[in-house]
Amino acid sequence: MTDADAIRRLLQRVGLGPRPGELARATTGGFDATLAALTAPGPDAGATATPPPAFPAPPAPAARTDVAARKAREQAEAAQARTLVVWWLDRMAAADAPYPERMTWFWHGHFATSVQKVKSAALMYGQNATQRRLGGGDFRALARAMIVDPAMLVWLDGTGNRVGKPNENLAREFMELFTLGVGNYTETDVREAARALTGWRIDAGGDTSSVNARNHDPGPETVLGTTGAYDADGLVDLLVTRPASPRFVAGRIWTRFVSDTPPDPATMDTLVAAYGANHDVTAVLRAAVTAPAFRDPASVLVRQPVEWLVAALRALKLPASKVAPAALRAGLTGLGQTPFHPPNVGGWPAGTPWLTTAAALARLKLAQALVAAADLSPVTDVAAGSRVEATAALLGLPAFTSRTAAALAPLAGTPPQLVAAALASPENAVSA
Repeated sequence: MTDADAIRRLLQRVGLGPRPGELARATTGGFDATLAALTAPGPDAGATATPPPAFPAPPAPAARTDVAARKAREQAEAAQARTLVVWWLDRMAAADAPYPERMTWFWHGHFATSVQKVKSAALMYGQNATQRRLGGGDFRALARAMIVDPAMLVWLDGTGNRVGKPNENLAREFMELFTLGVGNYTETDVREAARALTGWRIDAGGDTSSVNARNHDPGPETVLGTTGAYDADGLVDLLVTRPASPRFVAGRIWTRFVSDTPPDPATMDTLVAAYGANHDVTAVLRAAVTAPAFRDPASVLVRQPVEWLVAALRALKLPASKVAPAALRAGLTGLGQTPFHPPNVGGWPAGTPWLTTAAALARLKLAQALVAAADLSPVTDVAAGSRVEATAALLGLPAFTSRTAAALAPLAGTPPQLVAAALASPENAVSA
């Protein structure tokens, strides 16, 4: 793979997709400089200009029998959830430094939490902000925050976990899906870890959590062969320092940013070394995208629907809030992926499950809604004979295959149809 193609892949996978002009500038700067710029901390005027909305708590019904008041509250909660989705899409599209948003999206899929059960946009926003603040740094700090995050406590029944009546849901998923992986713990470890997590509650203000000492089991507990009087922080410290944890985290980053094929043993050792004693997420990411497999033309990843959508918004310089709301909601629903609505605690799938006939039709319908709201002058301002190539450039693609180009050529006289079809093309459905 040429340096230019590797840079394109880098901007697609780590940078949420290039905006007009960004690919050319990055190609001039080179791969190493682009990676350094993407992953370096710094101000972000685009994100700053997209502040989060307020999410006041909807009024609670005065009585359980007040059906109308309960329905009004549910409608208010649903409206806030829709606002939250559009806000985050707007922020991802507007970000000048997209890496924090990209990692927030990655962690949202990893620590998958759904507003459908949490029923609070404010709690979901709080989790989102924590993942953004900590998502590129020390995984231990992020895991400590997530294990007592109010939205996570609601999602995995952590507030119902009390001394004498431990609920194992949070402990189990934290080991299996978040820190260790399948096969690296026992049922006894789950029961003991659940005891260590007893007593947590959401505070009266609704956006923080704390331990009620009366409901906390003081221990000691024996988890993974180690005995101690564990609290949430102590449990996380134990889990993330087990040999399986760095390999688990590195593997998750690898499959989302590099390849569906697991890294070879030597590459995995390199990733784990980069992770190091500081549990450095960004160091692992840098090691992953500088591994030879990242430049392998066969390391193609299917874009998740939200990644596809955000890349389209960035290419078109279009805020999600400018797209017809009903069409945006229908598109996300049809594609099977709406932010803050993962299907389960395992998050969304990766790879070919997104490449179905139904998904192709949903992409086309949503693409039509996008182009209806977008400025297509980069395509309309060139001669009809050059519009297919101009559309590829607009989307940050090197070119279309001869078969796709032949299918697009008859649409050159109707740029909205051309761009919509290109957005839904096979070449744009993957990060090649």
